[in-house]
Formats: sequence, C-alpha cells, structure tokens
Amino acid sequence: MSSVCIRSLDVVLGKNRVIEGLDLDIEEGEFVVLLGPSGCGKSTLLHSIAGLIDVNEGRIDINGIDVTWADPKDRGIGMVFQSYALYPTMTVERNLSFGLRVAGMDKAQIATRIDKAARMLQLTDLLQRKPAHLSGGQRQRVAIGRALVREVKVFLLDEPLSNLDAKLRAELRRELKQLHRDLGATMVHVTHDQIEAMTLATRMAVMLAGKIQQFDTPGQVYAKPANMFVAGFLGSPSMNFVRGHLERDGSRVRFASAALNADVSGYDFAKPPADKQPAVLGIRPEHLRSVDTATPHNARAKVSLIEPM
Repeated sequence: MSSVCIRSLDVVLGKNRVIEGLDLDIEEGEFVVLLGPSGCGKSTLLHSIAGLIDVNEGRIDINGIDVTWADPKDRGIGMVFQSYALYPTMTVERNLSFGLRVAGMDKAQIATRIDKAARMLQLTDLLQRKPAHLSGGQRQRVAIGRALVREVKVFLLDEPLSNLDAKLRAELRRELKQLHRDLGATMVHVTHDQIEAMTLATRMAVMLAGKIQQFDTPGQVYAKPANMFVAGFLGSPSMNFVRGHLERDGSRVRFASAALNADVSGYDFAKPPADKQPAVLGIRPEHLRSVDTATPHNARAKVSLIEPM
C-alpha cells in the first residue's frame, strides 16, 4: 500500500494554475525528494499534501485514507518548515512538547517521547535553552524533533536545510539520511539543491511548470533523463548539448555535427533511428577527456576557463 497516493491533482492560486493533472505514488518508507527550479510547484505540492493549501480537483490519500479535505492535524503528518517556526519564548523542551500538550497527552508519555527524540537528534543538553541561544543547525534539529515526537508515518520537509551554511547543510544532510534509516518512516522533502536530492532520495520527482517530468531513482534520472529539461537541470556543470543528425550504415549509427562526430551505436534508442534524422547529443562534462592531438579523437575544442574544485 502506498503511503501517499495523489491522483489528478489540480491546484489554482489566484488566476494561476500551479499544478495540473498530477499523479504521484509514494511507497511506504521511501525518501522522496521533489526537485525543481523556483516556481515549479514543488512547495505547493507539499503544502497540498499537508492540507495547508486547498486543492481544486483531484484526490490525496495518506495510508489508504482519503484526506483531500481533512484538516492538517488529522492527516497523520509531521511538517518541518524552512523557517524553523519555533516559539521564541519557549524552551526547546516546551517547543517539542507543545503539540502533544495541546492534544491532551499525559505528562509521562510526553516525557518519554521528548527524551527519545532528544537523544536521537542530540538535543538532550539543549532542552532548557530557548531558540535565540541555539545555532541554525540546532534550531533545525528542534524543528525536526517537533515533528518526530508526534510519531507520525509521513514527514513533510519544506527546504529544511536552505537557511544553513554549506558545512551545516552537509552535516544535517547526513543526519537526515541516518534518521530516515532509523525511523523507517516515509519522508517527502522539497529542495532546489541537486546535491540534497541526489544524496537523500530513494526516488526523486523532477518538476517543471506544475508537472512531474521524471520520477525515478537518482541514478536513473542522472544516467537516463526523460527529456532535455531533466538532462540540463541535473549536473554541475550542466550537460553539454550538441545539435546534429544521425547517420546509419547498416547496424552502425553515428552522430555528426560541425563540431563533433561520434559512434553512438551502443546507445539504447527508444526506437530505431532513421538516416539523417535530426538529433541532440548530450554529453556530461565528466565524460570528456583530453588526449594528445596524435591520438584518435572525436572533436577539437579550446580550454577557456578552469575552475579548481
């Protein structure tokens, strides 16, 4: 059974149709990343799953229950926001327990859950501090802990690492991955950061203009992009695109252009190519290598810039 099942989802904000006819199945225990450029609809999709945005058409099921019109508190989800959204006047302990206290849970059970989450997120020594006395990484761990104490099956994370510096982002990325392994819960994570997506996701949905362009494992999306947008969006530096045509000679197929000529017979074409068929060849930078001019080669180029990384 899917943890999250979305069918024919339409979301209109003002006069703009942000999401149109979207289908998505997220399996139990997956870490799914919604990736795409700003304005592609990834946060809107996450907020729709959370119940923070009303949908115009379609259906959202969580753990087999239709929650399309349910209140956020009744959906069995834990939400982690980009801005942490902590109560500044409350200690870490009070921030973690707030939702449980509002729900009327008894004190002993609250204490047990807070202790478990604090140990898991290394917050035990910080329980009596207020958010103003915490670092950005510590605040984000508290925000994650607040979702964690609810012991939900689906966690929704809205760009939780984007406010952190590069070192903290890398550390929390590892912690999130480990947390997912420890909990075995379903996580849906929104980001525009390719490294986050590639390192965290069991599957990733690459979005553009409110539609999913490809939904697959990071390795498959990178190695076999569904279209030129996906191919160009993933990778840093991005993929090189060379326009040309295909030439057939029996079983052999070559790509030819003014700049490049290469044997592409081994490529897994969707359908057999025709002779002289226009084509675009995508080449990732790491697949290029320089050779001596006396060595057989496909193309000549001039090095104009080197970036030490």
